[in-house]
Order: sequence, then C-alpha cells, then structure tokens
Amino acid sequence: MLKHPYLLFIGNASDQLAAKTAAGIVQWRRDWCLGQCRLPRCQADLHLPEMTPEQAAAAGAGTMIVGVANAGGFLPEAWTEMLLRGLRAGLDVASGLHDRLVDNPAVGAEAARLGRALHDVRHPQRTFSVGTGERRAGRRLLTVGTDCSVGKMYASLALTATMRARGLDADFRATGQTGIFIAGDGVSVDAVVADFIAGATEWLSPAADPQHWDVIEGQGSLFHPSYAGVSLGLLHGAQPDALVMCHEPTRTHMRGLPNRALPDIAACIAANEQAARLTNPRATCIGVCVNTSSLAADTAEALLAGLGARLGLPAVDPLVHGVDAIVDRLP
Repeated sequence: MLKHPYLLFIGNASDQLAAKTAAGIVQWRRDWCLGQCRLPRCQADLHLPEMTPEQAAAAGAGTMIVGVANAGGFLPEAWTEMLLRGLRAGLDVASGLHDRLVDNPAVGAEAARLGRALHDVRHPQRTFSVGTGERRAGRRLLTVGTDCSVGKMYASLALTATMRARGLDADFRATGQTGIFIAGDGVSVDAVVADFIAGATEWLSPAADPQHWDVIEGQGSLFHPSYAGVSLGLLHGAQPDALVMCHEPTRTHMRGLPNRALPDIAACIAANEQAARLTNPRATCIGVCVNTSSLAADTAEALLAGLGARLGLPAVDPLVHGVDAIVDRLP
C-alpha cells in the first residue's frame, strides 16, 4: 500500500500529456494530492499548490509520486536530486516508469540508508501462480476496449463510484500504474510474465461475498496485435459476469499501428464475450463507454444514440453523462 497524501512530481514534463499519470491521480484522488513539484521549464501544470519535498513532508505527505509518462519509460538523471530530496525529507518515492527506482544507484542507496520505501509499481513485487479458471465467489465487471488507451481506467472508476453511490459493495481493482496510484495498490499486469497474467488477475480479485463487485480495470485490446495477450489473460483471470466496452471514436487506425484498421465495435463485443466465456459462460457485455472529448456536443450525442440503437446497449461518455444506464443493467 502506498502512503498518502501524495506529492506529485512532474519534473520537466514537455507538455500536459506527458504528465497524464499525475493528471489521472488528480482527477480521481484529489483528496490524496497535497501539491505538485516541478523543475524549471516544466510545461505541465496540475493546478495544485507548488511544494518542495520538504514542504510536502512538513504538511503530512507520505509518498512522492513520479507522475510523468515519458517515451521509453526512462528515469532522467536530471530528476535524481529531487528524488533524493524527497527521501531525505522523509517521503517514500513511487514510480510507474519502466526504469526502476531501485536500479538508480544514488536513489537506491539513499532509500536503503534512510529506511524509506521505493515503489516501482509497474514491476510486481511478488510472484503469481498460473490461472486455474476455477469459479470463485463474488461478482466481477471487466472493462475492455476496441483499442488501447480508450478510457478503460476512467470507465472503471466511474462505474465503481456510481455503484458505491447506489449502496452496492464495490471495489476498483487496478491493473496499470496510474490505476495503482489511484487505488493505492494493484498489479500492473503488462509487466507480469505471460503465463501468469490470468493467475495474477485471480489473485487481484479473490473470492468475496456473493454480492460484492470487483470492477477490474482492463488493458489493451483483443484486436491490437501488440497487446492482445494481456487482454486475453485479463478476460480469463477476471471471470467477468459483466463486460463494458470502451471506445474512442475519432481514431483512424489502431494506436501505434497506422496500417491496422479499428475493429467493428459489434465484432469486438462478440469476440470479448466469447473469450470471457472460457472461464465464465455467463459473461455478457452490458454497455459501452465512449470518450467523446474530441467531438462537438451534437456530434457526440448523435454518435452515442446511433451506437445504442445498433448495439441494443446503453452508450455513454462516463465523464459527461455518467454511467447509471450501464449500472442499471448489472446482472
């Protein structure tokens, strides 16, 4: 478990998108965010109080979060001194980058000397068994996608919040680094060895009260040649009772693959239902969450109405319309 509240370190992020990890934390866990820490020439702004590590520690922060997602997931040398200041001020440090904090000689040595925790949340700290497919108590919803980076985490969090507001016993289960920062724990399944992804998902969402819901954050897409493996492992390990399809309607091709067309959304729903039914024969898609942020309001409304009519499912933008229409269809 990560100690909160957080100090969000966004270094010298080149633009707002580079700080998307930190921005996601602010969106969903504003109460856990004390302030932001930036280096000179940082082009991102989370609209939080500016704080040094020392100020944040004095205000009660528990963890300094590296909130930048840069190309290649590397840890720049220019950040080292600020991370050392965080450790010396009394903060733990957490990162979702591919480069491990513990592999930075100065940071690793200082954390060991001071007894501070380093959390490389992209890299699981435990091993997992292979999946068994054995049915376990409790109920589960998994978000899936027509492509990667289409809003599965945002949809999962919106669904969890709405279910809780209705008095349902529901927990968000994080499977990516930003989700882990928001939840406080989880498993970044894209760093789990392929044979153990289903088992890691079973561990993440164990047997529970028969009326309890785990809302499991999806990853990748069955139709994306680069990431379909992790998507399939999640489908099998989650044993979902309900699926929610996530979609970004302005894409002209699969993310990062300009020669790969997007799948038809109905075919994508059918394929995900079929794959999920290996471990839960009752798995059914109950709705569609669409990221309409790049569309004009009237265009977005027409698109959602058309999708809903064609698919026979509620189609909503979770951040604009909410997800009540989807929660209404929970089995």
